[in-house]
Amino acid sequence: MFTPDHVARAASHRVSAGTVESMKSSNSQQSQSSGLADGVILHGVDFSGADSGGAAKIRVITRDMSSLRTPVESMGRLDRRGLVRAILASRDDKRAHVWRVDAPMSIPAEIVREFGLPNDWMAVARWMQGLASPRLWRGAVRERTRREPRRACDIAMNTPMSPLNLRVFKQTWTFMCEVLLPLAEEGIRIEPCIPGTSGDVVVCEGCPASILHLKGWPKRGYKGAGDPPMKVRAEIIRLLSDSKVSIPPQIVSEAIQDEEGDMLDAIILTMPTVAAVVPEVAMVEGWVY
Repeated sequence: MFTPDHVARAASHRVSAGTVESMKSSNSQQSQSSGLADGVILHGVDFSGADSGGAAKIRVITRDMSSLRTPVESMGRLDRRGLVRAILASRDDKRAHVWRVDAPMSIPAEIVREFGLPNDWMAVARWMQGLASPRLWRGAVRERTRREPRRACDIAMNTPMSPLNLRVFKQTWTFMCEVLLPLAEEGIRIEPCIPGTSGDVVVCEGCPASILHLKGWPKRGYKGAGDPPMKVRAEIIRLLSDSKVSIPPQIVSEAIQDEEGDMLDAIILTMPTVAAVVPEVAMVEGWVY
């Protein structure tokens, strides 16, 4: 299963059956260059599973990949309904949009089997939605098993936690049930699980920690109050700038001052996406790009 063309051509790494390897040949540079020339609009989304629809805690940074000189832009703060509206509205300009969201887009296949569900992402999402809330869903799972298995993509891409983890389960349920499911029903492509009917707009999962790991940049210590985390945030901003991410001074200042690291995570997610040939299980579990 390949990523959509405009995702793959903007990529700097290849994922194959759960492994990651750098693309060191000249084809890598040609692939990335052709992706940039295509004018992809890449949106990095730091997601929130907070109550009250996300409480306007979602941060979105947009990067026009047609020119390295084009500065990133902030869409401000959104709640989950606002994010759905923004993704649907991006169909209108007929350009290629990739929305790369820092939240699990599915659950481990082990849990799908435990509940006798079909190996079908829509069926899994509708089952979760039928359980009415993140806590009721997690409670139902924990009645069957206390295990928190990781997906194939979590292992391959070094994500920090299972989608079932106490710190993540709200994001998993709300992203799947309140964002992805309505988008899928509107024909938006959910990569790699749902082909959709609108090929110009793609939603995929991303992970700032995975990107930092792949780049060999600091992946810990940048969140929190005080001088040491602030210095790490400033260092990551410098590394992003050196990698030709053009960041306006106001966004630089906000990202460095943001103790939760939300703005910085959204900026990190505008790095070129990771092209993939994914294993079959990713059709239900999702993949991290």
